Amino acid sequence: MRQPRLSSVVERRLLVNYRVAPEVAARLLPGPLRPQLVHGHAVAGICLLRLGSVRPVWAPRAFGLRSENAAHRFAVEWDGPDGVETGVYISRRDTASRLNAWAGGRLFPGEHGRADFEVDETPDRLRVALAARDGGTRVDVTVELSDELRGSELFADLAEASRFFRNGAKGFSATGSGRRLDGMELRPDAWPVEACRVRSAASSFFDDPDRFPPGSAAVDCALVLRDAPASWWPIPAMAVEPQPA
Repeated sequence: MRQPRLSSVVERRLLVNYRVAPEVAARLLPGPLRPQLVHGHAVAGICLLRLGSVRPVWAPRAFGLRSENAAHRFAVEWDGPDGVETGVYISRRDTASRLNAWAGGRLFPGEHGRADFEVDETPDRLRVALAARDGGTRVDVTVELSDELRGSELFADLAEASRFFRNGAKGFSATGSGRRLDGMELRPDAWPVEACRVRSAASSFFDDPDRFPPGSAAVDCALVLRDAPASWWPIPAMAVEPQPA
C-alpha cells in the first residue's frame, strides 16, 4: 500500500544531544549505517516531539490530530548511489497516541511503542518526561531557553548546530522484523531553532552502562524548534545488512 505524505505543525521539537564514543555508537547501528562523526564524536540524542494538525496533505487542517512523541536517535551516514548521504537512525519510537502506535509501520513509516508523557512547558523552560508502557524506556529532561549555544563540544555556535540537524532530515527507523528500516523525511517550511541550556537529563537508554560504558556518552547540548509547519515524506525502506557469522 502506498503510504501518504503528511502535513503537520511542529509545535515543539526538543533535541537533547549526546556525544558518544564512535566505537560504542557503531555497535548499536545496523549495517549499512555508520556513525556520522563531529570533531571525533558520534552524535546521538532524544527527540521529544509534539505534533499538531497531523493529516494527509490533501485533508483540511481541521481534521488534523495532535500527539506527544519521542525518538531515540543517532546521526548516521551511508553510501548512496551519488556518494555519502546523511540522516538519522531511530532505534526506538514512542508515542502517547493510540492511533500513531497502530498506524506506524502500517499507514506511515515508523513503528511506535506506547508511552505516558508528562509535560511542563513555559516560553522559557521545558520539562518533558515519559515512561514507556512496556518498561523499555524512561526519560526526564528539563531545559531552559538560552540566547546562545554554550558549552557544546560538538558545535561552535547555534548556526553550526542548526545546519547539522537540518541536514539530517532523512530518518530510518528500526522495525520488528529486523530486516528493513522504515524511511521518512522531514521537510519543514521554516527552521526557527533556539538554543537551550540543559538543567537535567535522565534517560534509561543513555544511562544504561551495558549499552554505554561509563564515560562513553555525555550530554552535549539541546535545541528546540517550535511552531513550524512541516511535511513528512515517506522514502524507500533500507535493507538491513546481515551480521557477519
